[in-house]
Amino acid sequence: MGNGVCSRRQRRIFQCLLLLTVVCGMLYGGMISYEMHKQLKRTEAMALKYQQHQESLSAQLQVYEHRSRLEKSLQKERLEHKKAKEYLVYKLEAQQSLNKEKNQHDDLKKQYYDLQEQHQVQGEDHGRLLDEHRERYEKLQQAKDVEVTQLKGA
Repeated sequence: MGNGVCSRRQRRIFQCLLLLTVVCGMLYGGMISYEMHKQLKRTEAMALKYQQHQESLSAQLQVYEHRSRLEKSLQKERLEHKKAKEYLVYKLEAQQSLNKEKNQHDDLKKQYYDLQEQHQVQGEDHGRLLDEHRERYEKLQQAKDVEVTQLKGA
């Protein structure tokens, strides 16, 4: 009889210990589940924060890339503008040089025509003077011949 009572008591203690272990295990499991749930929420919040940060960085990168393309385009435009400006300066200088040479050519042509006209006038003057001298020479020659004839006759 004592054996059965003791056995019941041990069983009862064993059942209480088992129940206590199960309850403690469930409490521990509940706490672990609660902590894991809290950790999961924190991890999700952190993941969301990192995702938003990544999206922000991605947007900044797109802005940077767009800005970089715009700067390259602007540099290209500036270079083309500089080349066009240099070409226009070259063209203007060439036009000025051409105009200067044309003006010099026109001046030389005018001088040539003026000299040619002077030459013609001087030629006409020379011809007239030559005719006058011939006339005078002939008159003097005739006067001399008359004088010689008069001297021979006298």
